[in-house]
Amino acid sequence: MKLGFLTGCMRNIALEDIVKWAAENGFEALEVACVYLPTSERVKGGINANNMGDEEVARIKKLFADNGIMISSLANYQNNLDPDKERRERYHEGLKKAIEAAQKLEVESVGTFVGRDPNKTIDENIELFKSVFPEFVNYAEERGVKLVIENCPMEGWQKEGLAGNIAYSPDIWEEMFEAIPNDNFGLNLDPSHLYWLGVDYIQAVKDFADRILHTHAKDTEIMYDKQAWVSILSRYGRRWWRYRIPGLGEIDWTRFVSTLVEVGYDGVLSIEHEDPVWEGEEEKVKKGLILGKRHLAPLLM
Repeated sequence: MKLGFLTGCMRNIALEDIVKWAAENGFEALEVACVYLPTSERVKGGINANNMGDEEVARIKKLFADNGIMISSLANYQNNLDPDKERRERYHEGLKKAIEAAQKLEVESVGTFVGRDPNKTIDENIELFKSVFPEFVNYAEERGVKLVIENCPMEGWQKEGLAGNIAYSPDIWEEMFEAIPNDNFGLNLDPSHLYWLGVDYIQAVKDFADRILHTHAKDTEIMYDKQAWVSILSRYGRRWWRYRIPGLGEIDWTRFVSTLVEVGYDGVLSIEHEDPVWEGEEEKVKKGLILGKRHLAPLLM
């Protein structure tokens, strides 16, 4: 298993500098943010899927090869069930461009959200998913790329009190994979979301072992004093919990990694840095990543 991180936490830093820093600090992989812009400009913190000509592809491949770093996945996280037709079409085009970029860069997977139409129920959104996602899975498979869904509920993304991404729980994953049994379609599993939602993240690894194609390493801290005041239905959203760097929350990383190994996962554990204590200045973000690496590295073989 390799240790890496998602470049989104360094969105104001040139990709060249991120790759070099990652190599110098012992990371082995990067999950690269992949945006889709109408122009062919380069972007900080990741790549522009609309700028994947032969010269740019060769430059990126050389950058990673020279620094001994692999790209574990391209991250293109949009609402693929958006009710606005024009936005949805733009997001769909961006996802296809990200898949094409992964093919050109010889990257194994592309990560995205299922998303949600907030005007529909969960069951109605599942039906919408069934009509939308087979095309993307097939598009990816034809290009030798896997499509992975992150399980973040994106609470309040479109509307207060609603999960903005329906792929947040095992019962829904089961319906997703029954509808699309293709082995090229799976999870970018993040235990931090499961923890505050009350889902057994260890059992989830066991139950969906064959669908875990990529993993996120993010911790969760429950602030029980605040929870007791605002309740789990807090009108303030996340006020009673927050994401932390691995080792600074309540996830049992020894059990999580051990269970991944037990079920045969040998991919990348990618730190997703969303810790409010270690964000802001560049040096704080980097120190947060180093803290996560120090906690996780001894667990990996």
